[in-house]
Amino acid sequence: MTTERIERSSVGLRSERGPVLLGVMLSVGLVAIDATILSTAVPSVVKDLGGFSQFPWLFSVYLLAQAISVPLYGKFSDILGRKPVMLLGIALFLVGSVLCGAAWSMVSLIVFRAIQGLGAGAVLPMSMTIIGDLYSVAERSKVQGYVASVWGAASVIGPTLGGVFSDYLSWRWIFFVNIPIGLAATAMFVRSFRENVTKTRHSIDYAGAATLAVGASLLILGMLEGGVQWAWDSTTSIAVLAAAAVLLIAFVQIERRAKEPILPLWVFNRRVLVGANASSLVVGVLLIGLTSYVPLYAQGVLGTNALIAGFAVAAMTIGWPISAAIAGRFYLRIGFRDTAFIGSAFVVIGAVVLLLVNGQSSVLHLAGACFLIGLGLGFIASPVLVAAQSSVDWTTRGVVTGTNMFARSVGSALGIALFGAIANAAVARRVSGSHPDLQHLSARVLEPSIHEVYLGAGVAAIVMIGAIALLPRRTPTVD
Repeated sequence: MTTERIERSSVGLRSERGPVLLGVMLSVGLVAIDATILSTAVPSVVKDLGGFSQFPWLFSVYLLAQAISVPLYGKFSDILGRKPVMLLGIALFLVGSVLCGAAWSMVSLIVFRAIQGLGAGAVLPMSMTIIGDLYSVAERSKVQGYVASVWGAASVIGPTLGGVFSDYLSWRWIFFVNIPIGLAATAMFVRSFRENVTKTRHSIDYAGAATLAVGASLLILGMLEGGVQWAWDSTTSIAVLAAAAVLLIAFVQIERRAKEPILPLWVFNRRVLVGANASSLVVGVLLIGLTSYVPLYAQGVLGTNALIAGFAVAAMTIGWPISAAIAGRFYLRIGFRDTAFIGSAFVVIGAVVLLLVNGQSSVLHLAGACFLIGLGLGFIASPVLVAAQSSVDWTTRGVVTGTNMFARSVGSALGIALFGAIANAAVARRVSGSHPDLQHLSARVLEPSIHEVYLGAGVAAIVMIGAIALLPRRTPTVD
């Protein structure tokens, strides 16, 4: 695909940007609401289907399916175009939603959640890639701020809908509600999104795709379930992680010889992409630390109810779109890296404020720390993604975007493993015998234990500075 054809395609799409952007926001809303709506309905689901010990897999299998499919969709979008991949993702998500709503057992619900995850794996990177195609560097941050605001709204709407459906209708409606949203998004893309993709013969890297999918699955599975389903030093844990390492090493060798690699290795040796992906990985670590442990601290230590605890985390998703929307003004003047450094300062300050929270603090103190960290993450996530996208042309923008979002997913899995290990070790020092569920610990044990998690988040904030430093001071842009 030539540069001239790319420019003509972009100009042809500019008049359709409004409806397409609305389609993007509806698609992201589809995934964002689903990410928050299920947590409040878990008691109703377990009461109806049973399988209390299995319900954590509702979240793990979704994250796993999403994470492993992201880089594959990114590559296929560079071959086939964004539109068919996005429509496939929405279709998979809707099929998974209908099946989840009709689930007859916890096992069937878990399987159908995996189908939803495969759909989400296409929707999120395609949303960001389409924005990268349609909008200039100057416009992109503001538009991504609009998309980030969808997550902020979902953090409030999702739990509210989940509670309403569980209490007054049925938990099954938390999945059926996706249908009108998904159909509306599909209509926007079908009517308004046009691409000029040159039809050429491609060599599909099936061996690379299969090896990456299985290797990444085992790696993320090992991090998600280590210390939960099996001990870190158990035979199972060692076997899973060792198999993942072998397959990922084999994947690298396959990609070196592949004619059209599913994940080209140059993604890992260009400085701008290494810095952007490392930053996204740490963003994933911090996100999971906040969303997992802040609500638990608010309820178990500060004594709030679940709704107020959710609003404490929602403060982060309010800060994120605010800073993401204005980050463009900064990176156009001072560059992507220095803008991200500003964000890291907010994250470090927020982490310090978080460490000052104690049992006598108000929930506003906790929410304030989350808001500051959210501001920082908005100044980081948006500029590093725009930097990565702007360093390549249309033909590789999909795989670059997919790799960046894959790094964030791996960071989330890594964060679950690290913070889970920190929390469990902290509890073990204070409680003899078997480790009780964190949600059933007394405030006397819970407060210092989660404070150690917050300390880990502070370390991650400092590591973030090093990740951002990997970015070049000035990033040459293709568009």
